[in-house]
Amino acid sequence: MLNLNLEGKLAIVAGVADDQGYGWAIAKALKKAGAKIIITTWPPALNILRMSLERGKLDTKLGPDYGDLTFEKIYPLDAMYDCMDDVPEDVRTNKRYVELGDFTIRGLRDSIEKDFGLNKIDIVVHSLANGPEVQKHLIDTSRAGYLAANSASAYSFVSMVRHMAPIMQKGGSFLALSYMAAERVVPGYGGGMSSAKAALESDTRVLSFEAGRRYQHRVNVISAGPLASRAAKSIGIIQNAINYSETNAPLTDTLTADDVANTAAFLCSDLSKGITGSTVYVDKGLHAMAIAVPSGYNENS
Repeated sequence: MLNLNLEGKLAIVAGVADDQGYGWAIAKALKKAGAKIIITTWPPALNILRMSLERGKLDTKLGPDYGDLTFEKIYPLDAMYDCMDDVPEDVRTNKRYVELGDFTIRGLRDSIEKDFGLNKIDIVVHSLANGPEVQKHLIDTSRAGYLAANSASAYSFVSMVRHMAPIMQKGGSFLALSYMAAERVVPGYGGGMSSAKAALESDTRVLSFEAGRRYQHRVNVISAGPLASRAAKSIGIIQNAINYSETNAPLTDTLTADDVANTAAFLCSDLSKGITGSTVYVDKGLHAMAIAVPSGYNENS
C-alpha cells in the first residue's frame, strides 16, 4: 500500500490568517501526514490569529486518530519586503509592526535558521496573494496597484525560494497557489492579479530549473478552483465563480479546501519526487472547458 508519509518533515505554510482558506487546509493535511508545521501570517493579523487560537475559535480538529492541528512556531511575515532596509518608515513605526522585530522574508529565514538550525526545513508553501486594487478593472488599475499585486503575489514566491532554498534539506519542495485567471479572463478579478498569477506560474517553471539544478529542490504550483474563503469574498465575485464552476466543470460537486490540501500534501511528499515545474489543476476539471455548457444540456442524450 502506498503511504503518503511526511513523518520527520518540517513545513512552512506562509500566508495563514484564519481557518477559512487553502493555507489552513494545507497545514492540516500536512500535519495529518505527519509533518511538523510552522506558519506565517501578515503582521496586522498576527494578534487576532493568536487570540483566536488561544480561545479555541479556529477549527484545529484533524479528525479521528489525528488529534489537533498545532504549530511549532508562528512568525509575522510581510512578504512585500525582502529585508528591513526595504521597509518604509511609516510601516516600521506602525503600532502593528513596531514590536515584531524583523518581519521581512530575510528576517523569516534568519529566525528559522536561529530557531531550528540549518537544513531542517523540507517544505515551503506559498499561500500569499494581495492586490490593493483587485476590484478595479485592469484597464483602470494604477501602476502602483499593478506593481503591488505582482510584488505581493508573485515576486514574493521568487524571494522565498531565493532565501529559503539554501537552508532547506536537499530535495525540498516548494509549492505556490494560483488561479485560472492566469490563463483565462475572469471578469472582476482585476487590479493586476491576473497578471500576478500568470507571472507566478511562469516563475514556477523557471525556478524549478534553477532551484533543481542548484539545490535539488522541486517547485510546483496548484491552480485551484474558486473557494468562498474570507479573502475571496472580499473581491465580490466569488459566488458567481463557484456557481459557474459547478454548472460547467466536468465534475459538478463543490470544490472543497481539502481537495486542494490533499493534492498539496501529495506534491510535498516523496510520492511526487518526479514532479517539478508543473501547474497542477485542482478545479474539478474546469480548466479543460472551452465554452460554457448549454442551458438544458443532458449528459445522457
